[in-house]
Amino acid sequence: MSISLSLRSGIIKGVLISGAYYYAPHTLAQPSLNGQLGYINMPSADVGRDGSLSFGFSADKPYDTLWTSATILPFLQISGRYISISGIAGFNDQQYGGGYGSYKDKAIDAKWQIFSETSKWPAVSYGRTDIFGTALWRGNYIVASKHFLPNLEASIGFASERIKGPFGGARWTPQSYPNWSLVAEYDANNYPKDFRAADTFAHQRKKGPAAGIEYRWGWLGLQLAKQNTHTSLNASIEIPLNEREFVPKISEPAYFSGSPEVPLRPTLKQWQSDTSYGHHLVSALSRQDFKNIRISVQGDELLLELTNSRISNVGRAVGRAVRTALYFAPIETRSIRVVYTKLEQPIVTYSFFNLTVLNNYLLGKVDRQTFLDSVSVKPGRDAELAERSTEQLASTIRDGVSLEIMAGKDGDIVQVNAEDNEANRFRLVPKTGVYFNDPSGAFRYEIAAAATYTKRLGSGLYLNSALSTNLYNTVSGVKQPSNSILPHVRSDVADYKKTNTPKLDRLLLNQYLTFGPNTYARASVGIYEEMFRGAGGQVLYFPETRHWAVDLSVDALQQRDVKGWFGKRDYQTVTALAALHYRLPMNVTATVRAGRFLAKDMGARLEVKRRFHSGIEIGAWYTSTNGNDITSPGTPSSPYKDKGLFISIPLNSMLTLDTQAVGNFAISPWTRDVGQMVMSPGDLYDILSDPRRDVEMYDGLGNFAERADEQNLPAVNPPLPTFQPWPAIRLRLEDSHQQFSRFDDKTTALTTAAGLTLAAMVLDKPMNDAIGKRQNLRLLRSWKHIGDAAPLAAIGLAGSAFAFGDERLSNTGLISLESAALASAGSIALKGLVNRARPDSSDSPWRKQAADAARFQSSFTSNHAAALFGAVTPFAKEYDQPWLYGLAAIGALGRVAGKEHWLSDVTAGSLLGYASGAWLWQAQRDESRYRTSLMLGPNQAGIQISKSLN
Repeated sequence: MSISLSLRSGIIKGVLISGAYYYAPHTLAQPSLNGQLGYINMPSADVGRDGSLSFGFSADKPYDTLWTSATILPFLQISGRYISISGIAGFNDQQYGGGYGSYKDKAIDAKWQIFSETSKWPAVSYGRTDIFGTALWRGNYIVASKHFLPNLEASIGFASERIKGPFGGARWTPQSYPNWSLVAEYDANNYPKDFRAADTFAHQRKKGPAAGIEYRWGWLGLQLAKQNTHTSLNASIEIPLNEREFVPKISEPAYFSGSPEVPLRPTLKQWQSDTSYGHHLVSALSRQDFKNIRISVQGDELLLELTNSRISNVGRAVGRAVRTALYFAPIETRSIRVVYTKLEQPIVTYSFFNLTVLNNYLLGKVDRQTFLDSVSVKPGRDAELAERSTEQLASTIRDGVSLEIMAGKDGDIVQVNAEDNEANRFRLVPKTGVYFNDPSGAFRYEIAAAATYTKRLGSGLYLNSALSTNLYNTVSGVKQPSNSILPHVRSDVADYKKTNTPKLDRLLLNQYLTFGPNTYARASVGIYEEMFRGAGGQVLYFPETRHWAVDLSVDALQQRDVKGWFGKRDYQTVTALAALHYRLPMNVTATVRAGRFLAKDMGARLEVKRRFHSGIEIGAWYTSTNGNDITSPGTPSSPYKDKGLFISIPLNSMLTLDTQAVGNFAISPWTRDVGQMVMSPGDLYDILSDPRRDVEMYDGLGNFAERADEQNLPAVNPPLPTFQPWPAIRLRLEDSHQQFSRFDDKTTALTTAAGLTLAAMVLDKPMNDAIGKRQNLRLLRSWKHIGDAAPLAAIGLAGSAFAFGDERLSNTGLISLESAALASAGSIALKGLVNRARPDSSDSPWRKQAADAARFQSSFTSNHAAALFGAVTPFAKEYDQPWLYGLAAIGALGRVAGKEHWLSDVTAGSLLGYASGAWLWQAQRDESRYRTSLMLGPNQAGIQISKSLN
C-alpha cells in the first residue's frame, strides 16, 4: 500500500495550537488498543462524536499496532490497523526477511450503533473485526453501554471468534480531575488461538481482568494498563472533523479598505479615455490574489470576470472583489456584475442592482434579507452577458512578479514561488512519499524536490508541467519484481521510483471549454503522469441546484519508460469511463465509474466519501472488473478486487490564513494492476464541485461582508447535517401493515400460488432433461446470461427512478426497491427451510443438498426470480404496463435455461416477488400521504416528508 503526501507543517502546527481550545473534559469515550472506542482490549457501544478522526499507536506484547479510526456517520465507526507480531519473521525467504522484519498484517474493523443511549436504556452496538483480508483477527460482538453517572460508564457484551464469550468494562473519571480516568475490563480475547501463538508470547496470555489509567489533554490521549502478565501502552490523537476550523485566522489579510494612493472615482468618460483607471482596479484585485481578471464597462454597469487563487469560499471572494470595485468604478455605475470563474470557465454570475444597498450592507447598515432583495445569483454565465466582451486589461499588468522564498504557504514547510495575475505560476517545493508492505521492506519512503510551472496560453488553454528529482529514497531497495499476469500498468511502479535523476512527471496542454451553464469539457494532450502519456478528454454535465452530475472521460495512452523523459514501453491502451456522482444526505457523495480501465479490464468502481464540517473528506473505493488478479491474496476462485481508503484535507481549516490548498492521502495497494485509472489531467468534477457547492449552499453569498453579525448565519456557518429517515419509514410500515390486514383473500391467493407451484413441479424433470440435451445451444447460453443480469438491471433502474424521477416515479422506484429486498429475504428463508439440491447435482428434483453445502445457497426458491418480479411489479401496476411481466418471465426462465434452478423454483420465486410487489404497491402508492425523496438543495439536505391531512 502507499500513502502519498506533501510535507505539510501547517497541519502539525494546527493540531498543536488547537488541541488546547478543543479540550472537552466531559468526554469519556477513549480508544482501545485496536483503535475502536472501548477500554483496554474490549470494545464499548460508543462510536464517538460524529466526524471524529483518531490516530494512535499501541504496544501490547507481542503486538505493536498503528491504528486509525473514524466515526464516518453518527452511528458508524470504521477502524484500520497495521499489526506487527514480534517473534515471527515476515518472510521465510531470507532475501526479503531481513528488510521486512517481523510478520505484519492489516485489519479493518466496523462498529454499528443499533440503539443510542437514552435516560433509561443503554446504547447497543454490533461490531465485526477484520472484515477483509487474512481474517487473523476476525470476530463478531454485541455490546451494551450505559452512563450511570456523568462520570461513570460501564459495558457488557458477548462475542464469538477472537473475543470469545462474555466480556465487560468500566471507566470512571473523577470530577475533581477531569483529565484522568481509571479503566477496568474483563478481557475475553482467546489469545492461545491467535496466529502462531505457540511461537510468541500470546500463548501464555489468558482471559481475565485488566486495569489501567488514562490521561487526556485536548486532542491527545495516553493509556497505561496492567494485564495478567504484562503492561500495555496506547497513545492517541483525535481530530474533530466537524469543527469548522481548528485555528483562528490570525494571519488572514484584511479586505480592501482604500488607501491614499486610490484615485478619485472617474466619470464614465474619463474611464473610457484613460485606461489607467481600469489598471488601478486590476492592480488592486491582483494584490488580493485575484486572477484572470477581465473588466467591461457599458453604460451604468460594471462587469468583472475573475477567479481567486487563495480564498476558499466563492461568496467571500466575490465580496472582496465587489468591495474593491466600489472604490474604482465610474461614478455613473448603478450595477455591478461578477462572473466568478475556475480555469476561465464560468461558475456563477452575481448581479448587484442597488449599489447603495450593497455599500450599506458592507458597512453593516442593513440586514441580510434587505441585501438579498437587491442581488441575483445565477449558475454559469448569465445569458444576458453571452455576447458581451471584456477588456484584456489584466494581461498588461504584472505587479510584483518575482521569485520569493516563503515558509508555510499552502501548508508547505518552504517553497520558492512566483506567480502573476494571469495564473501563471512557478513553484518549487519538497515532497515525500511513503510506501508500506513490500516484501523487501515493510516501510519505504522517498524525499524529492518538485518544480511545477503553469502557463496560460489563451482563453482556457494552459500548459501544465512538473519536474522532480529524488533527493533520497529507500524505494530503490525493492527487490521483488512484479509477478502480475495482467499488463503491468502499476505493479512496476517501484522501477519508476528508483530513478534519482530529474524526471519529467507532467507536460500537458489542457483546453477547458464551456458549452452552456451546465456543460463543461476538457481536452488534453501530453505527459499525464510518471507512467503514462497520451491524449484524451472529458465532458461533464453538472445541472444547477441538483444533487447529481455525470461525466465521460476517454484517454488514448502510451506507457512511458522508467527513465522519466520521452522514452516509451510497448504497452498502449484506450480507457473510457463514464461516471455518475450523486450527493446523498449527511454530505455523503457516491460515485460510480464504469467502463474500461488501464489494464484493459472492464468493470465498475464505487467511491463513497463524506464531507465533514471542516471540509475534510474521508472515503473509500472498491472496484470489480473482469481482470483476474490472482496474485496473492487473490486466487483463481476469488480474484483480487482493487480497494482503498483516502482522505482529503483542505488546509484552510488548519492554517492561520485561508487557502485553497488541499492535502490528499491515499492508502491502497501500490503494486496492483486490476481496476487502475490513469491520473486525470484535470478532473472537471473535482475542480468544479467545491465552488458549485458554495454557490448552491443557502443564498450562495457565504461570508460576503466578513462582518461579525454574519458569522451565525447558515450561509456562513452551516449547521451540522442531519438525516432522520425514521418518520418516513414508520409511515410506510404503518400503511403496509394496515393494507395487509385488509386483504380478505389471503387463503385464496396462497392456494392459487401453491397450485401453480405444484403444476410446475410436475414439469421439473421433463424441462430439466430437455434443456440438458440442448445445453450447448447458443440461444440457451445467451438466455442464461440474461437471467443472471436481469435482476441487477431491474434493481438498478428502480434505484435510478428513485434518485432521479419525479414524485410519482421516485415513490414507485422506492417501493420497487423495498419489494425486491422483501422478496429476496423471503426466498432466502425458504432456501434455509427446504434445502433443495440444484439441477446440476442430481437427476432427482427433490433431493436435498449434501450435508456440507450451505443451506442458503440451495435451489428452492430462486432469488433471481423473486427479486426480478419484486422489482418489476410496482412499475407494471403503477403505470398499467402488463408486458413488463413478460420481460420478467423471460429473465426468470433464464435461470432454468442455465440449469441453475428447477422450473418450480423459478415459479415460486416469481410468485413471491409478485405478491411482495403487489402488496407494497397497494399500500404505499399514494405519494401524497408521504412524499419521500432524497433532497439536497440550497436550503436543505436529507429526506423530505409530506404527510397528508386526510
